[in-house]
Amino acid sequence: MVSLVELVLAATPLVLAGVLLVGLLWPATRAMPIAYVTALIVGYFVWNMPGEYLVAASVSGMMTAVQILWIVFGALLLLYTLMQAGAFDRINQGFARISDDRRVQIVLIAFFLAAFIEGAAGFGTPAAVVAPLLLALGFPAFAAVIAGLIGHIIAVTYGAVGTPIIIGIQDPLKSAEATNTAITEGGFTIQEYSLEVAVWAATYHTLVGFVMPLFAVAMVVYFFGDTEERSLEPVWEVAPLCLFSGIAFVVPYWLSAQISAEFPSLLGAMVGGAIVVGALKAGYFVPDEEWDFPDRQEWPDHWVGTIEPGQANAPGTGSGTGDATVADGGVGTSNMSLLRAWTPYILLVVLLVVTRVVDPLPTVLQRFGTEWSNILGTGIDGGIDWLYVPGFWLFVCALIAIPLYGMSSREIKAAWSEAGQKLIAPLIALVFVIAMVQVMLQSGAHAEGTESMIVVLAQATADIVGPAYPFIAALIGALGAAMAGSNTVSNITFGGFQFEAASQLGLPTQLIVGAQAVGGAIGNLVAIHNVVAALATVGLVGHEGRVMRLNLIPLVYYALGVGILATVFSYALFPGLF
Repeated sequence: MVSLVELVLAATPLVLAGVLLVGLLWPATRAMPIAYVTALIVGYFVWNMPGEYLVAASVSGMMTAVQILWIVFGALLLLYTLMQAGAFDRINQGFARISDDRRVQIVLIAFFLAAFIEGAAGFGTPAAVVAPLLLALGFPAFAAVIAGLIGHIIAVTYGAVGTPIIIGIQDPLKSAEATNTAITEGGFTIQEYSLEVAVWAATYHTLVGFVMPLFAVAMVVYFFGDTEERSLEPVWEVAPLCLFSGIAFVVPYWLSAQISAEFPSLLGAMVGGAIVVGALKAGYFVPDEEWDFPDRQEWPDHWVGTIEPGQANAPGTGSGTGDATVADGGVGTSNMSLLRAWTPYILLVVLLVVTRVVDPLPTVLQRFGTEWSNILGTGIDGGIDWLYVPGFWLFVCALIAIPLYGMSSREIKAAWSEAGQKLIAPLIALVFVIAMVQVMLQSGAHAEGTESMIVVLAQATADIVGPAYPFIAALIGALGAAMAGSNTVSNITFGGFQFEAASQLGLPTQLIVGAQAVGGAIGNLVAIHNVVAALATVGLVGHEGRVMRLNLIPLVYYALGVGILATVFSYALFPGLF
């Protein structure tokens, strides 16, 4: 039994990170190194961790960070390659030309395109890419940010080709001996258990999140419609389209989650988007009257930043995209087919499917990794799967895109430079946050009978909250994402915590950890890092508070919905699950 002082000290690294990130608005690049050092101090002086255990836990965390960064780099490289080639502009045009109705554009661009970008790249990319696209179409900057942030939330749990599940859930549970043993004794491998978590997370998202297209449209129409009399009346005309779009997305999304955590967001967006676009082109769900924003002179000052709507450039424009690329050797957007524009991402899905389901490819690819077992004789392991994780295949597709689009050396250099620059901040933040979590997870590994900091915190939370725990599980995940700006980091930080709390209370761990994975997604609605990134792309930095206040509306809806489902599932429908 730990003392109150030990309990407070165990929470200190997490509390300090929250104060610095949310209270003082420090960037993660400054806050997380301090939180990591705090975890080292608590581990050494309070948990009596020997120096080699502190080093081994840190090394294991850093190797996990490198694996995440490998995925992030591949995702960003592919995205910026398509931007430089003009392919991304062509994809956006394919959506934007279907209708001039702003409500329809929200569904197609802020929901389907943003969800696709999240599935392909993740890590705050969707809103930062989609917001300027909407701004270029004539949306108020503030509305563009709100729509972009809300629209992609359902996809975040499977962002960056499944990274929040594969790295955020699977790796930490595997690295902690107690959870690894419990899962194995429950009849699962770590991979099988992680897939179960992915399925339940998709179930929560499906039942709660299918209305998000309607939610995004309603938020924009109500807050950015008639400036004298707010009304939801224009929403009901497109409600059938919004609900059809939500269902078209969640069906392939949920089905693909049964196979792998890498595909739900990608396939949900690609398949669902194709179905909805086909329906609109066939004349179904098309609004009788086009809805638009009020006249420009009626907009309040806080709707617009330093970039005037309709004059903003889409991402990449001015540096090799659009018609200008024709002169530079690129194919340009004007004569590029949609199929050609989508080809690298279609190829990515094919490669991922083949390398995961066609034996013996998965086993062979997993051999080409860096493994460090029993680091410094501590029993702590670390590793990097260079070829099996999606990062390698994202990188391959980015290379294939170069000759596919006839890109010039200037465009190639620009794409690599953009991807590299965007990697610097995540590199610093991820290395320290994951090292911190590993120290906390492994703080009991050196002495039999000693519980880790994470286990102690989970047990205390379970004792305080008791039977109501399923209702708040998603909120804990949301808190982690709001602090760190990442579903993956939230899962790494609180995934083991949620598992231990569920075990302590005799609750189905799959359901509780699944709620954590969903909570980590919805926390992105108010994550300061994501909000600032999106506002910066539309010239509206300084309005973070306004955005976060409005986004509390969908966050509360989602958290309440998942909390109710988790409670009903845990106690009434599926109490016998592991």
